[in-house]
Amino acid sequence: MKIYNCIQGTTEWLNLRKGIPTASSFHHIVTPKGNYTSAGQYKYMCALIAERLLERPLTEHVSFYMERGSQMEEDAVEFYQLARDCDTVPIGFVTNDDGTVGASPDRFVGDDGCLEIKCPKETVHVSYLLQEGGAYSEYKIQAQGQLWVSERKWVDVLSYHPELPEALVRIERDDKFIEILAHEVTQFVKMVDTNWILLQERLAIHGTSVV
Repeated sequence: MKIYNCIQGTTEWLNLRKGIPTASSFHHIVTPKGNYTSAGQYKYMCALIAERLLERPLTEHVSFYMERGSQMEEDAVEFYQLARDCDTVPIGFVTNDDGTVGASPDRFVGDDGCLEIKCPKETVHVSYLLQEGGAYSEYKIQAQGQLWVSERKWVDVLSYHPELPEALVRIERDDKFIEILAHEVTQFVKMVDTNWILLQERLAIHGTSVV
């Protein structure tokens, strides 16, 4: 595992992510039940290859909701640390040893845990309050992907809104699901690399230079 100390949402962070699959997009590769998603994989593969061609991330700015979430994150972290009586460490970007897959947990908690914070609009937050699994119900693949890449044992998923009750759940590492996820993502990485090489060869044959 490799840890990159940067601020999430910055140009440096976006550049570290370009061209490789990351946990927040693993849902394009596999479903929550561990099934293969061919259509999603193809579109995601094309996006990653485009980033390699351009040598830049396709997303070069942070959306309104990401900015809003970042502004609220400090309050969410303060709430969490008081609620769990612990300290947390901010994380920029994490990859496996080969740098072929990555993840961006919001925080590390102790030696074993991750913290993933969501700061959604009111209606979405209420939907998480109504679900037994909170925001994890929607972000299972991302959360388990973070545990896989970061080699951690559990993740606390916090949906936070300053005017509403919090939705906080702790989820243990699901090794059975991670085994399926790791296999599918690894196969996907091979597919991206193979098609990237083929495209470079095709462009070279036609005399087109790669950026």
